[in-house]
Amino acid sequence: MSRIGRMPVVIPAGVTVTVGEGNLVTVKGPLGTLCEKFDAALTIKVEGNEAVVTRPNDEKEVRSLHGLTRALLNNMVVGVTKGYSKTLEIVGVGYKVVKQGKTLQLFLGQSLVKGLPQASLQVSEPDGITFEVPNPNTIVVKGINKQEVGQIAAVIRSKRPPEPYHGKGVKYSDEHIRRKAGKAGK
Repeated sequence: MSRIGRMPVVIPAGVTVTVGEGNLVTVKGPLGTLCEKFDAALTIKVEGNEAVVTRPNDEKEVRSLHGLTRALLNNMVVGVTKGYSKTLEIVGVGYKVVKQGKTLQLFLGQSLVKGLPQASLQVSEPDGITFEVPNPNTIVVKGINKQEVGQIAAVIRSKRPPEPYHGKGVKYSDEHIRRKAGKAGK
């Protein structure tokens, strides 16, 4: 039996979980509403202030879906109560970020033509995601959907991934960049 799958998901006060037809789960909380359709092979029941996921048999595919479904359901409950956030840091001389309305302008040392001022890359806020810029070298991506927050943070990081020689680029705040030695002189 799956250790994660058999644990019940505790539903805090102020959060409602409803299971519709075809395992369509809707979670409403103080920060918003999330909906997700889960595999029909599993059974999701809401009993009091707990949600329980059960599986009908021990086939390999059903076993793997058991723990996954419980984890996704828990992520939805945590998302509508506390929310998720990822912090990105920008490292490099002249690298910075500016927020204008719902758009981030990233100045990451890229220019369209040599010798001209650097061009800015732009990333807009999708629905349900907010950007905060506490200082010119930090971006905080916030939202209630854990997958979307991680995806948007990865897209921003991919604009200029950190390089191993000087450590310049966009990195997660908790990420450690393994540094390489430069050329060995004679």
